[in-house]
Amino acid sequence: MSAGKPRLVVPDPDAPAKQQQLKLYEEALKQFQEQKYHRAKQVLERVTEGPSKELSERARMHLRICEQRISRPPAVPLKSAEDYYTQGVALMNLGRWDEAREYLDRAHKAAPKADHIVYAIAALDCLTGEADAAMANLKIAIQLRPENRYHARNDEDFSFLQEDPRFTELLYPERDGSAG
Repeated sequence: MSAGKPRLVVPDPDAPAKQQQLKLYEEALKQFQEQKYHRAKQVLERVTEGPSKELSERARMHLRICEQRISRPPAVPLKSAEDYYTQGVALMNLGRWDEAREYLDRAHKAAPKADHIVYAIAALDCLTGEADAAMANLKIAIQLRPENRYHARNDEDFSFLQEDPRFTELLYPERDGSAG
């Protein structure tokens, strides 16, 4: 080839197909961002069949995420104090203290006189080593519903306080003659 002749550029025969694959990928991302995972999955599957290996790989990554999100049960919207309480106790049982506290605090804000919610907060305080807060909340739970005194006697969540004389006085007022 001599220096004076222009080079012949061969057009990419896959260019139109790659352009279509890119359009599909953009559509899939839009569906994905709108959390329409079933629709995004359908479109992404078509993207993986296109000629661009790079777009196919990206599409496969998003497909895995879509499949994970689709397989997860939908989150139930929490509306009532009971919903927040139930979620808080579930998280507490998993040892996710900070998240549990957020939900129990929301439940308490929605139903400040609900003894079982205050009792659960006292248990969480105890599990996280906050003896003073646990004692204060347990006292309130007992004032709201005296039967909580008997529940706390056998509740393992309060084992941290077993040696605390304040705990003994609160749970066994009959021993010192006062009624708490």
